[in-house]
Formats: sequence, C-alpha cells, structure tokens
Amino acid sequence: MPVAIITGITGQDGSYLAELLLGKGYQVIGMVRRSSTVTMERLQHIQDDIIITQGDLHDQSSMVALIEEYKPDEVYNLAAQSFVPTSWSQPLLTAEATGLGVTRILEAIRLVNSQIKFYQASSSEMFGKVVEVPQNEDTPFYPRSPYGVAKLYGHWITVNYRESFDMFACSGILFNHESPRRGLEFVTRKITNTVAKIKMGLTRELRLGNLEAQRDWGFAGDYVQAMWMMLQHPRAESFVIGTGETHSVREFCEVAFGAVDLNYQDYVVQDPRFYRPAEVDLLISDPAKANTELGWKNKTTFRELVEMMVAADLQRLSTNPQGTR
Repeated sequence: MPVAIITGITGQDGSYLAELLLGKGYQVIGMVRRSSTVTMERLQHIQDDIIITQGDLHDQSSMVALIEEYKPDEVYNLAAQSFVPTSWSQPLLTAEATGLGVTRILEAIRLVNSQIKFYQASSSEMFGKVVEVPQNEDTPFYPRSPYGVAKLYGHWITVNYRESFDMFACSGILFNHESPRRGLEFVTRKITNTVAKIKMGLTRELRLGNLEAQRDWGFAGDYVQAMWMMLQHPRAESFVIGTGETHSVREFCEVAFGAVDLNYQDYVVQDPRFYRPAEVDLLISDPAKANTELGWKNKTTFRELVEMMVAADLQRLSTNPQGTR
C-alpha cells in the first residue's frame, strides 16, 4: 500500500486529493497545523479512512519527524496562506508559510529519504502582470501580490532541489480551480453563496470589486488528478494546469444568477473596497504540455462548474441557513 502525506488536507484541494488517493489504494496521512480549531468539515465523509497528524510549515523539526514516522512514498504540499487579499495585510506570514515552508519540507525529505516524490502546489498568480498570453511553462513570471511572490519562491526552490539533489520534485502551476468546497472568502464562492441567499430571500445584493478581471477557472476535482499524474510521470517536471479558456468575473455572475433565473445586473454592486492594490487582469493557461505528456485534460466546463457550485450552495442553505461553509 503506497503512503502519501498531504499538507493542507483540510482545504478544498486536500479533500479532493485525499478522496482520489484513497480510491487508488493509498494510505493517506493528513498534516494539520496545531491550532485551537481545525476545520474537518470537508473531510467528514472520509475522516475514518485517513490519519490526521499535527505538523507546522514554520517548524523544521516537525517536518523531519513527520517524514521519519510515516515513511511516505509521496508528499503533496498543498498547505499555504492562499488568499491573495490576506497576503497584503499579512505579507510576512504569507512569506513564511507559502514560501519558506516549502524549503522546510524539501529539506526534511532530503535529510530523511531523498527518494520520496514531492509535489509543490504552485500558482498562476506567479504570472501576475502577464508578459504573454496564454501562459505556459516557459512564460516569464511577474507576480503582483505577496502571495504570488511567496508562491514563486516555493516554485523555484522546488526546481532547485530537483536539479541540485536529483530529487523527484514536481511543481504544478495550477490556474484558478473552484468547487462547492471553495472557501467563502474567495470571489467564486462569494458569488454562488450570495446568489443562493438572494434566491432564498436571505439577502438583497452582492458587492464585488473588478468585474472585468479575467481568470481561467476549472474544477478542483479535475485538477487533483493532474497532481497525482505528475508524480507517476517518468520525470519530475513543472506543468501548467488549466482549461485554456478565460472568463470574466462579470460572466461568472451572469451564469450564476442565470442558474436561478435571475439577472445579475439587478443585484451586483461594484465596491472600490474589493479592488486589489495591484490587479491581475488576465490569466489564461496553455496546458498543452500536460495534455500531451501526462494525458490530462479538464473534464468540467465553465458553465457546469458555476451551476454545480450554485446548486450546492442552494442545497446547503436549504438545510442549514446559518451554515458557514
């Protein structure tokens, strides 16, 4: 039975990846940070099938102890301070967890067993102020937030450990990926959750920032497949993962409200408070390398994704109007 450690297992991607690996016969170890509250809601349906253990990306010794105890075949680093607006208010915390935390895991693997395969969750936010459209593995980076900068450090330190120590260390440059398990702080869930509330008469408006910002949005359940496929590939490499399509926040609103037979223009209010200090206007992937070398392709369309999220929020609010996730 192969053993995999997932950091950030309680998040959106961690929960989908845990499901995938369990289905493939893995023993799944989930690392969570010691805190007063650990949210296990996304894992409730598989909680009895996984092992949850404590560790901290800020603490090198806990990373070494984790690797020594569980002797994993694969390590997936999905843990990060991953909310871009928060990275502006907490840039040092973001740098520590999202950037330096990657080095601590890689160093622990190098010290304990350099044959362990490692996956680093990189981000399209590293492209930031894009210098070419679409973006592929050779596109120069130009991050536009502390989050993007920290992710870029994590990406390059992964490349350096791969090339310097001959480690099987992959970096998945994932474009925006959403699901019903997305946190409410992210604009996609903010939209679908508010649409559900408006439809049920629980609120009257949706306040957003830049409606013209464009993103390459896919389904998280499809993207975790790519993570696993990278670690089964004969060579450790970096791969761009995305749909190759771009849609605006305005279009996301149009589809989401349309799913409940409402017109978004009647409810959406643009609010300057929600604009970023430095905007990323257009992100669109070129996933040709992943399509060709991994045989990976996203399966869920943009419309299917948005309608899936709206339906899930309607269902959740109908059974628990005060629900927070």
